Order: sequence, then C-alpha cells, then structure tokens
Amino acid sequence: MSDLEQHSSCCDNSSVDSTENANSRVDSEADFSEDEETLIIRMFNLVGERWSLIAGRIPGRTAEEIEKYWNTRYSTSQ
Repeated sequence: MSDLEQHSSCCDNSSVDSTENANSRVDSEADFSEDEETLIIRMFNLVGERWSLIAGRIPGRTAEEIEKYWNTRYSTSQ
C-alpha cells in the first residue's frame, strides 16, 4: 500500500505541475515587455509576418506567441 500512496502522490504532483506550467504560459503570452514589443514592431517592419525569424531574436518566445500577440494587438481586420 505504501507503493500505491507514493504512486498517487507522484501523479498528483505532476498534474499540479502541469496546471502551474499552463498558467505560467498564459501569463507569459500576455506579458510582453516594452523592449520585446519594440523589437517585434521593428522586426515586423523589416521582415513582415516571418514570425519564426522574429522569435529567433527574442529568447524564450515562440513564433506562435508572437503571432498571437501581434494579431491581438495590431491586427487591422475587424
């Protein structure tokens, strides 16, 4: 029974960790620093919608995060 308790506590911790990671991810998507925003704007003006190229200049950001940020913040289509 001790093994069962260890296994269930292990599984419980991993589900909590994945929930915390998901919450952190949502926060990081929403919170771009002023420097990141400036760089995104400058890079967009240079290379257009090449999100992977822009993401390569911003450590810790993915192309998807940057594209989503751009589309929610600067998209002209309504």
